[in-house]
Amino acid sequence: MSVSIAFIGLGVMGYPMAGHLRTAGHKVTVYNRTAAKAEQWVAQYDGHSGPTPAAAASGAQLVMLCVGNDDDVRAVVFGESGVLHTMTPGSLLIDHTTASADLARELATACAAKGIAFLDAPVSGGQAGAEKGALTIMLGGEAADFARAEPVLKHYAKSARLLGPAGSGQLAKMVNQICIAGVVQGLAEALHFADCAGLDAKAVLDVISKGAAQSWQMENRGYTMVDGQFDFGFAVDWMRKDLNITLNEARRNGAQLPVTALVDQFYSEVQALGGKRQDTSSLIRRLKRPNRG
Repeated sequence: MSVSIAFIGLGVMGYPMAGHLRTAGHKVTVYNRTAAKAEQWVAQYDGHSGPTPAAAASGAQLVMLCVGNDDDVRAVVFGESGVLHTMTPGSLLIDHTTASADLARELATACAAKGIAFLDAPVSGGQAGAEKGALTIMLGGEAADFARAEPVLKHYAKSARLLGPAGSGQLAKMVNQICIAGVVQGLAEALHFADCAGLDAKAVLDVISKGAAQSWQMENRGYTMVDGQFDFGFAVDWMRKDLNITLNEARRNGAQLPVTALVDQFYSEVQALGGKRQDTSSLIRRLKRPNRG
């Protein structure tokens, strides 16, 4: 069944996600801060665009957000041209932005006051996962709202699971980022050690990726890390934003995250090396010795 959808935010994730929805036959109206990107999407997918978030959301049954951070979400939801000005009772707001759990709860409360349903729904899988329609989505909200959204989310997700009330999706995404930070740092150190030991790092990866050390990061980023290629979507700047949200939440709930805090500092060193827009596997840059690969 075709659904009327507004999709706000056409970055490296949102652009293909909105595309999957249009390809599946839904009526999709997009909004992007840079209008040229919205025009490109409309031309590619034969969809529609709105001049403001509010205009795009007018008449939509589902409004989806995929923007940068808490401030960006507040701007497109509560701002002068925000989506809450035109969304109608019975519609559903889904926020795919990785943001704070406090913001998710704030949005849920604001939406409920207008008779609008809300789900916080951060995603994992990176640009490649978005393009392939193989994202993992962690959700917070009400079961009935998730049941309504799930058939639509499946157009770009291989897995979508409701984990509790509003904010639970964002908390789960924090768990995800904690895991990634530790794994990437371990992989960076391992490849650095192999280099210093005079080993063929790619040959070592071939062997250990068949055993207990195997991970998604090893399979998808290990070889490119050896080659010094760091142009695979999710940027260091965004990872630091996510880790900052996570560490702030840990201060509130009492969780001890010494490794995560250390890796966050390491990512600040990568930023200082000019790697702000390089992907998270660029963490190895701070370990590489001069003239060694």
